[in-house]
Amino acid sequence: MARVTVEDCIEKVPNRFRLVLLSAHRARNIAAGSQLQIDRDNDKNPVVALREVAEEKLDLDALSESLVAGLERVIPVDEEEEDTRHDAGEAQRALPAPEMDEAAMLRALQSDRDGPADGRL
Repeated sequence: MARVTVEDCIEKVPNRFRLVLLSAHRARNIAAGSQLQIDRDNDKNPVVALREVAEEKLDLDALSESLVAGLERVIPVDEEEEDTRHDAGEAQRALPAPEMDEAAMLRALQSDRDGPADGRL
């Protein structure tokens, strides 16, 4: 396939938004060192990812699961692990929230969003 277009891929992934998410995730995986499923042919990572989708070289369900897992902020806990912790008495207890007025809470939330004040990440 000399040139890949959205029309080539839309037959495999009918939702264009899902296609963009999956191919972008695959392109990031390629940039991180993931094994290529096709010859690169001097193409950039996003084009290689789209070509892999068009040629059905990827397990799209596994790629979708990987994408969702990478975006999760809360790691799910198995019920068995949770029961074991409760039985052993190792359950973590929530700390009481500090007393803050609305302005202090807003400043704290903004500092979390903006990062450190010195500009480092």
